[in-house]
Amino acid sequence: MTTPQQPFFDVRMKGFLARASVAEVLACLAERTVPLPSEDSQFPQLADRVLAAAVASPVDVPAFARSAMDGYAVRAKDTDNATLAVVGEAMPARPFAGVVAPGQAVRITTGAPIPDGADAVLMAELAQLDADGRVQAREVVPTGKNIIRVGEDVAIGSVVLPVGRRLRPQDIGLLASIGVNAVRVHRKPRVAILVTGNELLPPGSLPEGFRIVDSNSPMLEALVARDGGECLPVRYLPDDYSATRDAIRDTVADVILVSGGTSVGTEDFAPKAVAELGELKFHGVALRPAGPMGVGFLPGTVLLLPGNPLACLCAYDLFAGRIVRRLGGRSWDLPYRRMTLPLASKLASMVGRMDYVRVKIEAGQALPQAQRGASNLSSAVTADGFVLVPAERDELPAGEMVDVWLYGE
Repeated sequence: MTTPQQPFFDVRMKGFLARASVAEVLACLAERTVPLPSEDSQFPQLADRVLAAAVASPVDVPAFARSAMDGYAVRAKDTDNATLAVVGEAMPARPFAGVVAPGQAVRITTGAPIPDGADAVLMAELAQLDADGRVQAREVVPTGKNIIRVGEDVAIGSVVLPVGRRLRPQDIGLLASIGVNAVRVHRKPRVAILVTGNELLPPGSLPEGFRIVDSNSPMLEALVARDGGECLPVRYLPDDYSATRDAIRDTVADVILVSGGTSVGTEDFAPKAVAELGELKFHGVALRPAGPMGVGFLPGTVLLLPGNPLACLCAYDLFAGRIVRRLGGRSWDLPYRRMTLPLASKLASMVGRMDYVRVKIEAGQALPQAQRGASNLSSAVTADGFVLVPAERDELPAGEMVDVWLYGE
């Protein structure tokens, strides 16, 4: 069912009449974002993919009883003060062809099949080899000792990896061990990054004159990669309504991230373009420093991210990243480790607005950093993490326990 488009109100040079709450925007995005359809994938493209179907083992691992040690395959009851005749050897993929009879032993290496008749392995360190080639146990070995049983690692038919699993290196190794090459995974979301602004130079340039270097697109590319998305080539757009509208219209992607041109200036054309092309659901959010952001829906989801780098980071983390992750079958939650720490000093805020506050961890406390300047990306570089001040609070006093989301390890 198509949601009726609300009349577009052009806020340029007028300011926002109202701003949606963070909770309201998140609720809408959660309702309208579902994982993408699944596809088959196989080695070596499986790392970090998310399973869309559980994997059950078609085989036992191991499929045969094998030795866990270098030593001698024996009958356990023969290791009680008996001297055993060594009648052969068992090697990986080269089993002993006979049967171990009473009073006999077979030299065996780790991973080799257990010979018929043997029910234990005497470790080489516990074996005394005589000059005539006979072997005696220094200790009595119980039945089953040092033998890896059939299916001990993986039993046939058992679910080894559940649906929703983000494949780790050891998971991929396990898939190889059970002979599974192709699995069903969620398709990676395709993400387009459109950067607006006549003043921008491409990454790798040096600032010159009154022009600045685009720092948002490389940051966004790294964030999208972290969240399991696949970035299309970055496109740069001039401050022009037709160019902005046409670029958004012609972009085929699951998520479109528009960096810049989202606020209330005369050349902030992105909100009007989204409203013309589809549904501009939100424009303006009660959040500092990412207030002038927007959310729209075309065939894909459009996130209007502020041009100021810190605000761009904040808007991506709180909103866009969740969409990218959910589309790819990943967690909706923030992808950061969380600690609960006392505030080192009072943190002032404003009722009705959530604050994204960078903090450093010192002496086991969260120390708020200066909050001025939405373009000051360096404050997120020197910080250890961030605190989200709830919209209903006007301040958090020193000593209050807060959740700190950590940028790094």
